[in-house]
Amino acid sequence: MYRRLRVSNMFQMFQEASIRHTEELGMGKEKTLDKGILWIVTLQRCEIQRMPCYDETVHLKSWPGKTMHLFFPRYYQIEDIQGQTLIKASSLWMLADEESRKAVFPEEYGIHIEGTDCDCDIELPQRMPQLSGGQVSQITIPFSYIDLNRHVNHTRFFDLAQDYCLPEERNRTITQIQAEYSHEVSIEDALTLCHEHDDTGCSFEGSLNTIPCFRIRFTLDTSST
Repeated sequence: MYRRLRVSNMFQMFQEASIRHTEELGMGKEKTLDKGILWIVTLQRCEIQRMPCYDETVHLKSWPGKTMHLFFPRYYQIEDIQGQTLIKASSLWMLADEESRKAVFPEEYGIHIEGTDCDCDIELPQRMPQLSGGQVSQITIPFSYIDLNRHVNHTRFFDLAQDYCLPEERNRTITQIQAEYSHEVSIEDALTLCHEHDDTGCSFEGSLNTIPCFRIRFTLDTSST
């Protein structure tokens, strides 16, 4: 609407870059999906200097960090054609069994990604606090939200969150995004969405029967109010 890259599309780009690079490293679907193993993102963090504009050409870089027991760190950077950094982000991924939906140890399946020593200033994401209150909305998950893992793709949670931003928040510049995913959400689930709004941004928490499923925080540029 404002001729800027949509937040959910940005995270889709990160997701596609992760998949492509993992395949290039020899750890594609033959090692995972074809054997009933899923890649699951658990935490994400993003710092934004400026969102790419409509019809702008950008470069997206992605590289893995050193594996941390069950977790695979991955980093991202979006630059304009002059090499100026627009966005930097990080995420933590893990592997889960498709049937049990429980975490698996990568070495048991011969999955290994050689991470790089990251000398950049991109911080890894951290766990997020529970919301203490706020407005509550009830949402029934539609078919269009579901991906090949048979649950809501994490990128759709950003669309959902932005749908519940206040009108005065929608055109403000997002400077930081934090996200945490703790429980999957499936088709026709009755999701309870709690949302809080303050002078510095807005926070969202989706839950099923009081079980937290995801948390998202948009920090907004206070100078754009």
